[in-house]
Amino acid sequence: MSTMSDDDRDIDIESDAENDSDSRTHARNSLGGSGYYSQAEKRAHHNALERKRRDHIKDSFTSLRDSVPALQGEKVLSFQASRAQILKKAAEYIQFMRRKNNSHQQDIEDLKRQNSFLEQQIRALEKARATGNFMDAHELGLGIKSEGSSHDTDSSDGEGTTRRVKKLKINGVNVS
Repeated sequence: MSTMSDDDRDIDIESDAENDSDSRTHARNSLGGSGYYSQAEKRAHHNALERKRRDHIKDSFTSLRDSVPALQGEKVLSFQASRAQILKKAAEYIQFMRRKNNSHQQDIEDLKRQNSFLEQQIRALEKARATGNFMDAHELGLGIKSEGSSHDTDSSDGEGTTRRVKKLKINGVNVS
């Protein structure tokens, strides 16, 4: 007797719904309308369900393997990744993507702060222009310089993407 997860049972039930009604009709007709399956028919049906379940798991691992950049192309090499290796590499890739996503979220927050600061400066300049009082604008520190100060390289995804980080510099002070 094999154990099946709830997800596997759902898949098997859904995929075999039309097959079950046909085989029951066939069983009723062959047994004179009694509706009982023979042991051989039950075994054959169970084996078919089990084969579908195993095929589904195999297809899921293949799909997962093809989704992980470090494992792409493994199917054409003489070495084929085991299920344990597929799970390990997939977990590593998920962790890498989480770190990358967190980094991007931090960049977004930094850019939002910079945008807010720049919008504040624009309002101050517009106010200074309208009133003719440019001393207010100078006191805000509008000596803005934008520098490309650092480079981050993400090479663990195999693409080696380089990202230039812009820092906002106001009167010699970095604002990030």
